[in-house]
Amino acid sequence: MGDFQKITVIGAGAWGTALAMAAQRAGRDVLIQAYEPEVAETINQDHVNAAYLPGHPLDPSIRATPDLKEAIAWADAVLMVAPAQHIRAVCQSVKDEWPADLPMVICAKGIENKTEKLMSEVVAEVLPQAPLAVLSGPSFAAEVARKCPTAVTLAAETQELAVSLTDALASPLFRIYRSTDVVGAQIGGAVKNVLAIACGIAQGKDMGDNARAFLITRGLAEITRIGLAKGAQMETLMGLSGIGDLTLTCSAMQSRNFSLGFALGKGKSLDQILGGRNAVTEGVHTAASVTDLGASLDVDLPICIAINEILNNGAEISKTITGLLDRPPRDEAG
Repeated sequence: MGDFQKITVIGAGAWGTALAMAAQRAGRDVLIQAYEPEVAETINQDHVNAAYLPGHPLDPSIRATPDLKEAIAWADAVLMVAPAQHIRAVCQSVKDEWPADLPMVICAKGIENKTEKLMSEVVAEVLPQAPLAVLSGPSFAAEVARKCPTAVTLAAETQELAVSLTDALASPLFRIYRSTDVVGAQIGGAVKNVLAIACGIAQGKDMGDNARAFLITRGLAEITRIGLAKGAQMETLMGLSGIGDLTLTCSAMQSRNFSLGFALGKGKSLDQILGGRNAVTEGVHTAASVTDLGASLDVDLPICIAINEILNNGAEISKTITGLLDRPPRDEAG
């Protein structure tokens, strides 16, 4: 494997921008591919992403372009930070130009609607020539941008690729722990977004800290059940990309998913909340896909199912909560 000096980041949202900053601090040359030309222009001229990560100046060496094919042709490695439901379309648009030895690090968290596929499965289907890795873990974009200590998991198809990418991207304040469990590194990051909405609803309903602890713990049981059914390793689910990410996202208003749930709990409609945001809230989409995946794998996911009913099927929040609490007692190990 090469030294991956030139890093392209596909996606100029808050997380893509923060990852670009982390890569630059690790000594890499960085190019951000921005879907909106005006975002690329602002990054190049003003050295800030005012639309998605305001207040965090970028090193002038970080450049941006709206040209996806140019960004790929330039890169030694690509961080894919487009929204999860758009990744298939992005990959299809460059499938003929993607070099066989150009690694992709999937940094989006989600499960594709309709197909129930993990992002690695989507990419492997469209770009079978791309060596794959996944980066996931407890990491708010603004805190990475502010140089707050952060630790994440990087899972790659081979140990060699994991080592090379870690060497390229890690720094003292952005610690990377390696893995080859590509499936496990994705499950926690996807499902926790749905569980964070549940915790936000509980907070908005003023149900107390006990309720949040209950939802986090039983939510972890749901992550574990579906993760093991998909072939994940238990150690990964108990690590940074599993319980670590779950704990962070279910406990802070910085989380778009938690704050969306909080607003729902306070009585706002989903349309009202989403209409006031310029960033994607992945848990809204993942609620449907994880529910479908659970049904396909015959895995019990009561919290995820309840959130999907609220978000996508018009279920009334208080009645849905009552239904969850009225479930018959069961063994904790189940």
